[in-house]
Amino acid sequence: MIPKYILVSALLLAVSSAYGQQYMTRAGFVGFYSKTSAEDIKAENHQGYAIIDEGKKNLAFAVLIKGFTFPKELMQEHFNENYMESDKYPKATFIGAYSGDLGAGDGVYPVTVKGTLTAHGVSKPVEGPATIERKGNQLIGHCTFKIIPEDFNVQIPSLVRDKIERTLKVDVDIQCTKTN
Repeated sequence: MIPKYILVSALLLAVSSAYGQQYMTRAGFVGFYSKTSAEDIKAENHQGYAIIDEGKKNLAFAVLIKGFTFPKELMQEHFNENYMESDKYPKATFIGAYSGDLGAGDGVYPVTVKGTLTAHGVSKPVEGPATIERKGNQLIGHCTFKIIPEDFNVQIPSLVRDKIERTLKVDVDIQCTKTN
């Protein structure tokens, strides 16, 4: 397993800027949801590392796969062992940028987030509408996007494949505090 300080250092290098204002959190939220005829799937992780470089409009996010919690323990076990193989692929990362301008004052600003999501050993481009709220010395971001597990080589057994949605809705919420 990768020590947390190495993960944070890698994220800092990915978005560092000599001139930009950087914001960071170690308690970012990632949740995914899928409504199914058999049983709804819901998982949440409140341990995401995120960095926003306002000057370059870059951002990065990392989350440990084993940090996702499910309402049912058996779902969590299957997710880690059978689907995400979290011992082999322990983390998911997103490195990208946002387009749109953040005003100088407090407020909520619409942006688009675009970048590369890496999960289960596969990297794919993703894009989604987002908001970034400036509130004092914090940037609070929210983004929703959709992914298809098969795009990341996550194999869904045929027994349940037709009973679940093909696309997962992923929500990301971060509350980053200025670091410099």
